[in-house]
Amino acid sequence: MFYDLLSLLFPKLCIGCNRTLFSNEEFICTSCRYHLPFTNYHLQKNNPIEKTFWGRIHIDAAFSFLYFKKGNITQRLLHSLKYKGTKELGVFLGELYGNELKKNNPNFDCVISVPLHKSKLQKRGYNQSDFFAEGLSISLNIDNFSAFVYRNKATETQTKKSRFERWKNVEEIFVLKDEYVFKNKHILIVDDVITTGATIEALASVLKNIDGSSISVASIAASVK
Repeated sequence: MFYDLLSLLFPKLCIGCNRTLFSNEEFICTSCRYHLPFTNYHLQKNNPIEKTFWGRIHIDAAFSFLYFKKGNITQRLLHSLKYKGTKELGVFLGELYGNELKKNNPNFDCVISVPLHKSKLQKRGYNQSDFFAEGLSISLNIDNFSAFVYRNKATETQTKKSRFERWKNVEEIFVLKDEYVFKNKHILIVDDVITTGATIEALASVLKNIDGSSISVASIAASVK
C-alpha cells in the first residue's frame, strides 16, 4: 500500500516519452523500448564501428547497441545515465544488450569499461560506463575486470581536435594494475559512446601486448559520421 501511494505521489516516468511507467516497466516504457534505434551492428561484419579502427589497431569485433542522434531517445538515455545519477540504467542497458549478444554465442572472457581519471571521477561521482560493463558481465556471465585498469592522467576535451590530435591527447594514459588477469583472455572493452575511437584505441594498444589477448569493443551508442 505504501509503495502504491508513493507511486501516485512520485510516479516513475519513461525517459523516452515522459509517460508514467507501469509496475513491470523499468526506465523506458514498452513502446519506447520496442522503438529503440538498434544498430544491430553485432550481426553485421565490417560495420561502421569496426571500420573506425581499420588501419589503426586490430580489433576482433566492434559494435554499438543504439544509434545516437541529437534529440533522439539515445541522447536522453545517455543524459540520464551520465548527468542525473541514474546508475542502474547503465546496468539495465548492459543486460539488455548482453541478452542480444549472447544469441550469437560470443566468446568473451571478460569485460572492462574505459576508466575516467580520478579528478573527473570525483567531480561526477561515478563512471557511467562501469554500470554498462556490470550489466554485460551479468547477462553474458563473464568477469568484470574494470578494476584492473586505471587512467593515470586527465586529458583535454576531444571536441574540435583532428584525429591525430585526439590520438596524441590520449596517448599513454592507461595503466594496468595486473597484466596477468588478462593473459589469454578475449577482452571486451566498453564505453558509453564511440565517436572517433581514439580513447578505446589507446586502451587497446596497452592490452594487445599481453600474451594471448584479443580485443573486441562495444558501446551503448554510436555517433557515426
